[in-house]
Amino acid sequence: MAKKTASAAGGLLELKQMLKAKELGRLYIFHGEEVFLMNHYLAQVKKLLVNPLTESFNYHRMTSETFDLRDFGDAVENLPMMAEHTYIQVDDIDFFKMAEGDRNRMIDILTDIPEYCTVVFTYETVEWKPDKRMKKLWDAVSENGTIVEFAKQDQRDLIAWVGRHFAAREKRISTDLCAYLIDITGGTMTALSGEIEKISAYSAAGEICRADIDAVTEPVLDAVVFQMTDLMSAGKYAEALGKLQQLLKMQQEPLAILGAVGGHFRRLGTARTLLDCGKSSQELQKLCGLPDYPARKNMEAARRFSPKFFEKASQLILETDYQMKTSFDDPVRLLEMLILQLAQEASHG
Repeated sequence: MAKKTASAAGGLLELKQMLKAKELGRLYIFHGEEVFLMNHYLAQVKKLLVNPLTESFNYHRMTSETFDLRDFGDAVENLPMMAEHTYIQVDDIDFFKMAEGDRNRMIDILTDIPEYCTVVFTYETVEWKPDKRMKKLWDAVSENGTIVEFAKQDQRDLIAWVGRHFAAREKRISTDLCAYLIDITGGTMTALSGEIEKISAYSAAGEICRADIDAVTEPVLDAVVFQMTDLMSAGKYAEALGKLQQLLKMQQEPLAILGAVGGHFRRLGTARTLLDCGKSSQELQKLCGLPDYPARKNMEAARRFSPKFFEKASQLILETDYQMKTSFDDPVRLLEMLILQLAQEASHG
């Protein structure tokens, strides 16, 4: 098998080019949090390599429950039946954690995959975390395969993608509302695809409005925390506590909620510092790795709080974290007290 250099950064581009040329390689590693995109390209690979009439002979899929190294080796070596290719998909197998003998066998297989065979290892519930200290095994992967990371997409690309998917359902949506939907769902295509379907079914109009989104979309943890902060800054303390109850009804753990609150106020504190230094939201994007829309939202929210408030907020959050981890007090009560204390501090400016 001809050796090649795998590139995690350029892996997706390389895969696209090979699919377009209809000439796939023999070994791929698919990983990353954008599962929707991963499944899209898995379908493209299968469509190119597998004839539905001979699928039962030439397509093999193995999972962590069904994987057997001997069966895998046999599937790789077996000639395709009434077709040009065999295609093997292996889900969530960490071969770096295999026993030494099995790792050596895996090395032999991966370095000698026949020309007619394509193997794709996918990582969705198991993290792709190669142990490069196992040099022979790592070399077998990196020199013979292409590592494709399906990372979260750039916000500009996601906005265009959301717009196209609404248009396919004969719905129009503004750029700002696309950004809003991306923000409250966490920005993965997997989450967005389901929400687009629900919103389109709910809305009776041709133009999507924010009320349509809010009516059927359940925001992610960070989005609800931001809403809670906005309510506090507006003096709507009872509604801010209502957002906390919403998070608890979503089965969010109190410690996770506290972590999100702490992270959010750190970002707002950074935004306040940047504002005081005459900087723009672009600087916040660089420092915190935020897309444009949430960066602008954070800068706007930070204007409503003083630097002194962020000092006090940081102290209160740290004290609550300590109490939650060391006392027998009810974590929910501690969170409620924190929100009340933050609201009181916010009212003082």
